[in-house]
Amino acid sequence: MVNAYDTFKKAGFTVDFVSPTGGSIPLAYINTSDSLQKKLLYNQDFMYALENTKKPKEITAKNYKAVHYIGGGSAMYDVPKNKAIQKISMTIYEEYNGIISSVCHGTAGIVNLKTKEGKYLVNGKTISGYPEAYEKEGAEYFKQFPFLIQKTIEERGGIFKYSPKNSVHIEVQGNVITGQNYLSSKDVALKIIQTITE
Repeated sequence: MVNAYDTFKKAGFTVDFVSPTGGSIPLAYINTSDSLQKKLLYNQDFMYALENTKKPKEITAKNYKAVHYIGGGSAMYDVPKNKAIQKISMTIYEEYNGIISSVCHGTAGIVNLKTKEGKYLVNGKTISGYPEAYEKEGAEYFKQFPFLIQKTIEERGGIFKYSPKNSVHIEVQGNVITGQNYLSSKDVALKIIQTITE
């Protein structure tokens, strides 16, 4: 989240956070030895935004140029099945020529998106995200995942691509931009900015 947020803000964009029920969201993977994470942890605007995420009904689709699904294991749960967030994303994408993007486990958020014609957004597209091959299959967290990202994308007609662990990998399919992991986050954000400003 921090890499994307910082990249968007430096480029002069407004960033709003949306969650299924709005309000405060839990934070994980905070590394205070990372200078950017530490800086944002003490950034009042950033922390206020995370404590007061918007509800889907507070979002007006025409005001946005892109939707960015961020990673973390919790991205597997409430967001992918949230119909209101799905509608916002596809309205931005289909009616306002906006971008749908994701990084790492955030790619879970796009697996259920459908076009007006009823086709899955990922159908026929090359998509990246966090692959099952890099999960700890015996771990408790993995057993609790409601679905598998790569498997679901492939079942829905998408082509899933990724690179060796800890390397940057992004896929661009028109206005659908996806990245493999947190290391790809800044590159995905830069590609979104480039696409918006072209």
